[in-house]
Amino acid sequence: MAAEILLAGVDHVIVEVLQALSPLVIFFVVFQFLSLQLPREYIFGLFKGITITLIGMVLFFQGVKIAFLPAGQEIGAYFGGLEQLWLLIPFGFLLGFLTTYAEPAVRVLCYQIEKSSGGYVPGNLILYALSFGVAIAVAIGMARIVYGFAFLPFVIGGYLIAIVLMRFTDPDFIAIAFDSGGVATGPMAVTFLMALAVGASVEVGGGNPITEGFGLIALIALSPILSILILGIAYRIKKGEYV
Repeated sequence: MAAEILLAGVDHVIVEVLQALSPLVIFFVVFQFLSLQLPREYIFGLFKGITITLIGMVLFFQGVKIAFLPAGQEIGAYFGGLEQLWLLIPFGFLLGFLTTYAEPAVRVLCYQIEKSSGGYVPGNLILYALSFGVAIAVAIGMARIVYGFAFLPFVIGGYLIAIVLMRFTDPDFIAIAFDSGGVATGPMAVTFLMALAVGASVEVGGGNPITEGFGLIALIALSPILSILILGIAYRIKKGEYV
């Protein structure tokens, strides 16, 4: 019984992953014969890596389908059905922080930043800044579901603020900030937090999950940009440029 649950629909997942990887493999094979002419050992290692990637993607997407999405929707539905709907806001803050803290892509980015800066920008500092920024974004997203305020002003206003902050932040942090926005919207956020928002929006007064449940990822993409730009301003102050 457990095996049936774990493997339910895995054939469709395998087909989807093969469709995603096949164009890249074909592209490489064509160029290998036309111009690259890489050594046989390299080709062997490459196809081992592709095989591992295939297995990993199948396992990940199957896990998302049978675990992350249902769990996120059920947790969101539970909190959306409570009388104290305001609890969604601090709960969203907590989950936003923990999800970003556990996001593999975020940790890779933090490691690269610390390595490239020679330790001048600690990876842990970036990690906590991103996690805190996403936590605020998820809390705002939950507040939007609870109180039903408009989504567009937050996105437009947020990017206008980002444009203003770019004028005052350390130039080294501008590119990092916008890369962080893409990295923070990784598989953990998209699969779990979006499912959480959709599940909560269904339960809160029978809300429309299309208009109320979605849009959270846009807020999550925006919040790291702002938090890293603010961190860059703090670095300029630390260097004495604004004293």
